[in-house]
Amino acid sequence: MKVIIIGAGISGLTAGVYSRRSGWETLILEKCIGPGGLSTSWKRKGYTFEGGIHWLIGSIESNPLYRIWKETGALQENNPVFFKDPIYTLVDGEDRIPLYRDLHGLPVKSLRDKLALGILKFHVWCFRYFHQPIGDLPGLKVRHRRPFSVMEYVRMFPAVVVTPFLMLRSSRTYIRRFSNPQIRRLLEAVVDPGINALSLIYILSTFANGDSGYPAGGSIRMAKNMADKFNSLGGEIRYNTAALGVERTKDGWAVRTAGGLLAADAVIISVDARTAIDKLFESPLQDRWARRMRRGLETTQCMFIALGVKTSLASWPRSMQIVLRQPLQAGGITYETIIVNNYSRDAEYAPEGCSVLTCLLHGPSYGYWKRAKEEGTYAQLKQAVVESFIDALSEVMPEISGNIAVTDMATPLTYERYCDTFEGSYMSNWPARKGLFHAPVRYKRGLYFTGQRTLYSGGLPIAAEAGRLTAQTLCKDFDMIFE
Repeated sequence: MKVIIIGAGISGLTAGVYSRRSGWETLILEKCIGPGGLSTSWKRKGYTFEGGIHWLIGSIESNPLYRIWKETGALQENNPVFFKDPIYTLVDGEDRIPLYRDLHGLPVKSLRDKLALGILKFHVWCFRYFHQPIGDLPGLKVRHRRPFSVMEYVRMFPAVVVTPFLMLRSSRTYIRRFSNPQIRRLLEAVVDPGINALSLIYILSTFANGDSGYPAGGSIRMAKNMADKFNSLGGEIRYNTAALGVERTKDGWAVRTAGGLLAADAVIISVDARTAIDKLFESPLQDRWARRMRRGLETTQCMFIALGVKTSLASWPRSMQIVLRQPLQAGGITYETIIVNNYSRDAEYAPEGCSVLTCLLHGPSYGYWKRAKEEGTYAQLKQAVVESFIDALSEVMPEISGNIAVTDMATPLTYERYCDTFEGSYMSNWPARKGLFHAPVRYKRGLYFTGQRTLYSGGLPIAAEAGRLTAQTLCKDFDMIFE
């Protein structure tokens, strides 16, 4: 039995490893030159820019996701995990305020802030045993079934109780319980404030539980580890091979490429489902879920700026929420604070004595950059943003002034071009009081979707869970033993 997987991102690689372990002849088609998809990093003049992982949920054995990372080869001896603490540090003028994993040390002085911190700690405590429920599909033949533990779900009951309360509030609304603007800004560094508060509490709980570390070598090493694992199992990845379409055949399914049709018993679509429903079929899909996805999908977009700096910045924190002295204009959005990651202590990211800084600017900027591309001002505007960013950051970190060796910037159009993501987004937005519009894991027997648009909003853990779930669905449909 043969399956073709479109896309060698984290979900595609996960589905590939599990389908190959389960006996499928597995081929992955990837349009780019290497694995990882949105979870990747790249080099510029001797500097490595991390564009994917900032923390990895499932870094410890007590989290069931750890088993997936080990089984897929993502975590190995070549990428030991580092657990940073503090998570972020607010840089506000001369003030340096850390956000520790256990939430101690925050400047709570008023009664309002003390009550708000007490509620925050309580909600984080409710999630101390919570994790994504990684199980096996009912009726699936499994070589090594994951044991069901009633106590496992009993321990998660407090999280279940408070979840409706958190889903009805945005992170921004939740954070506004604090009167101290510095605490607000520090907590806003954890997640996009527009996402519901459930995401904020869940992520803070993973840190409090000692999880969410950073694997050495970052996203590219992790993706290559997974690709190597897949290849060692006898799977095949064809890079620089774009899927142009999916077709139904007499005997199964086929993927159309520039080199012709590739036949298989099944096809797994691991690229962005929102893009796929319009571009991978003879005519755009018109199923009810597809129409709802077109109408209601909210995307999370960002601009990514990276600097290679010819001096050490080891005296600065690893991850910072920086309050700018002058607002930064980028992509039609005004930023008074920016999140900056500092890789000065990671020797393999820069030449000796040098540093790498990266920044994610969240916000809906796709339309702005689309217009700029159409008007022919795209390159000039990108360069202007980079220069403004350097000027604004130099006022806070004067060491970088005159020491910039190399710069790089990605816009939502960059993500769209390389990864075919809808509006250049890297995941679906899950705002308060709203649901998510999912693609079905099984569209038809032999044709499946996997990745960010098939499960609730999230990053790498959702991609991995979706890939495993799709492989299980595939095996169940074809009466094969999942391993």
